[in-house]
Amino acid sequence: MLCLCLYVPVPNSAQMEFEYFESKGLPSELKSLFRLSLFIPSQEFTTYRNWRQKIVKAGDKDLDGQLDFEEFVHYLRDHEKKLRLVFKSLDKKNDGHIDSQEIMQSLRDLGVHISEQQAEKILKSMDKNGTMTIDWNEWRDYHLLHPADNIPEIILYWKHSTIFDVGESLTVPDEFTAEEKQTGMWWRHLVAGGVAGAVSRSCTAPLDRLKVLMQVHGSRSNKMCVMGGFAQMIREGGIRSLWRGNGINVIKIAPESAIKFMAYEQIKRLIGSNQETLGILERFVAGSLAGAIAQSSIYPMEVLKTRLALRRTGQYSGIANCAKHIFQKEGLKAFYKGYIPNMLGIIPYAGIDLAVYETLKNSWLQRYATNSADPGVFVLLACGTISSSCGQLASYPLALVRTRMQAQASVEGAPQMSMSRLFGHILRTEGAYGLYRGLAPNFMKVIPAVSISYVVYENLKMTLGVQSH
Repeated sequence: MLCLCLYVPVPNSAQMEFEYFESKGLPSELKSLFRLSLFIPSQEFTTYRNWRQKIVKAGDKDLDGQLDFEEFVHYLRDHEKKLRLVFKSLDKKNDGHIDSQEIMQSLRDLGVHISEQQAEKILKSMDKNGTMTIDWNEWRDYHLLHPADNIPEIILYWKHSTIFDVGESLTVPDEFTAEEKQTGMWWRHLVAGGVAGAVSRSCTAPLDRLKVLMQVHGSRSNKMCVMGGFAQMIREGGIRSLWRGNGINVIKIAPESAIKFMAYEQIKRLIGSNQETLGILERFVAGSLAGAIAQSSIYPMEVLKTRLALRRTGQYSGIANCAKHIFQKEGLKAFYKGYIPNMLGIIPYAGIDLAVYETLKNSWLQRYATNSADPGVFVLLACGTISSSCGQLASYPLALVRTRMQAQASVEGAPQMSMSRLFGHILRTEGAYGLYRGLAPNFMKVIPAVSISYVVYENLKMTLGVQSH
């Protein structure tokens, strides 16, 4: 057994400066105090130490490893604001009380299902007056000394589409907590994610260009392999040619991210949700619609990216020259070739990516999230890599048809086909395998793309002053 001594100031005594001690003796300076001894099992000492470390980490402003009185007061005030936001997000009836149904609904929105008995057990641990509801005072008193053990912590730690960039922009946008929106941290997250995406795409651009070449030029008679494709690109245009099309691919990140985020927030309001988090189905619907709006806005840039990646040495002098050439020869409609398969691809990509990521996330939270919702670097990278790969695999045939339609006019002798005719043509001439040409370099870039975007995001996030807690 461990004896934990707690020293409490006696009411109506003279005010004096004091310090929190975990020592055996009572400092002589502390008068008008009495001692309370609380005996706890020794196996619970680890829980107590974790609790104390989290308190110090959350409130230690001068980084001296100790929590003085002013820091402790500042921590309590700051944490109480966070608790107020969480209480409001759980109080779905806006009646100032939380009941078992509201707890069940809040967890259900995050994909975690519990029984009514489990919800009532949670209530009983906080309910002081036996009403089986929790008011603000009961909620605050219970959680005040438990930093970040709440639902928004999951949102803080489990960012997905903001952090990971695999070259496709069809993922459902991340949620942001009420605190992140009020403090302006949300735009810092988006800026960090945008720059991380630019670096990640630039580093993996050779693999992306190879994928496009294999999608358009690969066939039974022209079996391009990874090494042969790289050799062919270097012979035709040198090392620099490996990055053709990367400029426009990076430029489109900013407008697409901004449009998608704004559209997502507006759609959330239209479907009548003012909650901090949406349910899985609501997120999928809102995210898919936001993605469709963003893709529609920047789709001409997608066509330019494909044409620039396929261009021969000296064919275009730059992005503007390429756009001018397409407009003069093919007209305005050329900038929306492949638009329909691109829009259809959003549904399997966003749906499967979201479903797999949420399943992995909730599985980890239920098994391992005892003291914190922070999954750590490797778990987050693994979940992001697996969900992105599954989403890409499901939507890849549509992505290949989109790319071929975008490139039709640039390939000599290629017939101008509709989406359905092109699908049929590929199946007849190349079989089902033909719908997955270029999949190897596409998957080869996933792990480096996810890793690079995460590292850049985390470093830039610190530079911009974004806190994870």
